[in-house]
Amino acid sequence: MCHAPGCNAMVGDRVAQGDVHAQTPLSPQKPDLTRIIMESLGTVTFGFNLFKELNRENNGNIFFSPASILAAVGMLLLRTRKATATQLQKVPLSEKDTDSSRIKAEGKEVGDMSYQLHKDSSLSFCFVLKIEKTEEIHHQFQTFLSEISQPNNNYELKVANRLFGEKTYLFLQKYLDYVEKYYHASLEPVDFVNAADESRKKINSWVESQTHGISLIILKMGQVCCLFAEKVKDLFPDATLSSTTKLVLVNIVHFKGQWDREFKKEHTRRRNFGWISELPWSSHASLDTGRSMNLLQNTSKPVQMMTQRDSFSFTLLKDLQAQILGIPYKNRDLSMFVLLPNDIDGLEKIINEVSPEKLVEWTNPGQMKERTVDLHLPRFEVEDSYDLEAALGAMGLGDAFSELEADYSVMSPRSGLHAQKFLHGSFVVVTEEGTEAAAGTGMGFAVTSVPNYETFHCNHPFLFFIRHNESNSVLFFGKFSSP
Repeated sequence: MCHAPGCNAMVGDRVAQGDVHAQTPLSPQKPDLTRIIMESLGTVTFGFNLFKELNRENNGNIFFSPASILAAVGMLLLRTRKATATQLQKVPLSEKDTDSSRIKAEGKEVGDMSYQLHKDSSLSFCFVLKIEKTEEIHHQFQTFLSEISQPNNNYELKVANRLFGEKTYLFLQKYLDYVEKYYHASLEPVDFVNAADESRKKINSWVESQTHGISLIILKMGQVCCLFAEKVKDLFPDATLSSTTKLVLVNIVHFKGQWDREFKKEHTRRRNFGWISELPWSSHASLDTGRSMNLLQNTSKPVQMMTQRDSFSFTLLKDLQAQILGIPYKNRDLSMFVLLPNDIDGLEKIINEVSPEKLVEWTNPGQMKERTVDLHLPRFEVEDSYDLEAALGAMGLGDAFSELEADYSVMSPRSGLHAQKFLHGSFVVVTEEGTEAAAGTGMGFAVTSVPNYETFHCNHPFLFFIRHNESNSVLFFGKFSSP
């Protein structure tokens, strides 16, 4: 429901009375069910498979928020019906989960789950819940976000949503009610038709007043554009919004956490970080085969390497020639996990061979062992943006971007809306004190007579992700391949 000043006169008079879902709203469930639903939504699986799609076209650093993207997908699902809504509920699962099953909680069936192999991918997909059960998804997803966003002295994890709607456009009141109910997003009227640039500045001002990490959806007549960005002062440059823009939905996810045991700045040293890069003139054709060949070279660059020797959760992966380390944040509700190959050129092999189930298994508290670890971790920043239309299309969400196939009539009785773009931008900073993403003192360097510790030196490319430990949900996922 819109509570902005003047909303009833501007937008409210043009709001149609429609129904988003025909069923009676479900009663709130206990938090225990949150884990079941979130595991079904599979942020680990979704995040890793989206990462693999992005990695196909990106040899550099990668960083994004699976939780933030899923929140926007949830808002897309709220305003869809029929096949589009069903498709938006597809979530990549492991290939081993190919049998039909049902989710049960507290002795009650929650919904049907069925699996199919996507024709253009090796991934399996899960129709998480039947369309008449989608309200349960939104309720549990928002419950989860609300739980982890509670004020906490140990870390800051903020989630906020806002809708900016064209004041003359016809929106269904039921859709606005549901968005406010589940995503706490109120509608603020703006004049895209006659004052698109002023509206752009107004949205930019609100974005800047919030903290980092923005997920954004822009709906135009005939177009829907989804944009995610973090730590942005001028989200929309000149002329990016026009008179055809009808709705902008913004989802903000910001995380700032302190390490459980901070790195001592006096122990930070200048060290080399190495990686394999292609020579700039390496696009040749082989004389023997005529096919393109890439010439590689070892590259290195000095970085500020943070160092600490202390007790950490550790897993040695002998078969994969890699190791995993868990670095907890204060209160240990969240952790950063780092997957480090033994060799400088080993990361791509790991990406090709690792599955989401393996990531969950390897980082399970029962699997990881507390070991004394000599940790070297570079200070680093990753900032990037992506057009996710192709990646999400490959993961089974293609119809959402099709002008012919998409059905957003639940959001508005007017036709012609479809998702044209889905952009995501992200920003992460890792320092001695902790991590800022938009998501202890240690034992020093005392030397014992017989070294009895693991070596975990992140001086070459590695994967990392930030996880909410109780729900096993990945908030942020990334690759650091070069400074």
